[in-house]
Amino acid sequence: MPPIAPRYWLMISTLGLVWGATFLLIKLALEGTTPFWLAAGRTGFAALLLGTIWVARGCRLFRDQPNWPSLGAIAVLSTALPFMLISWGQQHVSSGFTGVSMAAIPLMVLPLAHVFVPGEQLTLRRLIGFSIGFVGVALLIGGQAFESSGAALESFGRAACLSAAACYAVSSILTRRLPPVDPVGLAAVLLLIGFAIICPVALWIEGPPIMPDGQTLLIAAILGLIPTAAANLLRIIVVREAGPTFMTLTNYQVPVWAVVLGAVFLDEELPPSMLVAMVMILGGLGLSQFGRLSRLFNKAR
Repeated sequence: MPPIAPRYWLMISTLGLVWGATFLLIKLALEGTTPFWLAAGRTGFAALLLGTIWVARGCRLFRDQPNWPSLGAIAVLSTALPFMLISWGQQHVSSGFTGVSMAAIPLMVLPLAHVFVPGEQLTLRRLIGFSIGFVGVALLIGGQAFESSGAALESFGRAACLSAAACYAVSSILTRRLPPVDPVGLAAVLLLIGFAIICPVALWIEGPPIMPDGQTLLIAAILGLIPTAAANLLRIIVVREAGPTFMTLTNYQVPVWAVVLGAVFLDEELPPSMLVAMVMILGGLGLSQFGRLSRLFNKAR
């Protein structure tokens, strides 16, 4: 297992914090707009920002032979499809179930990385570590995440969230297997393609967009600029340079931050199982990355 530089640990910690607040913002934004147009809005804001930076850098993308079919598939699986699935699915399921779905991504990535990514072999310690982390996430969110929301389309909403998680897992593998590429250009192109796909789908399913109120526009802009544009760029850097399995460590941090931020800003109660859950999550992640953590701390001495 190759060593991981400290900057990548900082990157996944930042991503965990940023994405931990995302599902709350999506819930708030859906009060003033429709799910597919919300996905289009956040993708459009992000594409505009990164596209401008990409053009200023000279529009560099592939450094060797281009692989446009894989690029198109990654755009669909990392942006267009999961954004629409999550926005639609969250109308019919609890935020807790969405969090558990995203926490399942590491367990999906493990067998895929074992087969398709050299150096990412599945080991018993990794499997046990990620499984302990997943149980910790489920314990943190609580049994209500698996209880029925009462929505008529709840089963389809759950399928949408799990499908979005599968999309993220497959796209991480495809991203890692791309030939040498400029990360800013890759992030910009993926968002531009995603935006070009989402807009006609939103128009077809939901009709012309209705002008949302100022608060919804602000939330959509925040979703586009921070957890979509900036975080997507960080995600690509981590997946390309540190590997898709390491990147999945973010998915177990997200529910922790979501619960903590809810307690701080929304005065929500911390679950009694919070401490036990966090010990399981951190212990599971530590077990799965024991070799890398050991080398990191030995290097720091």
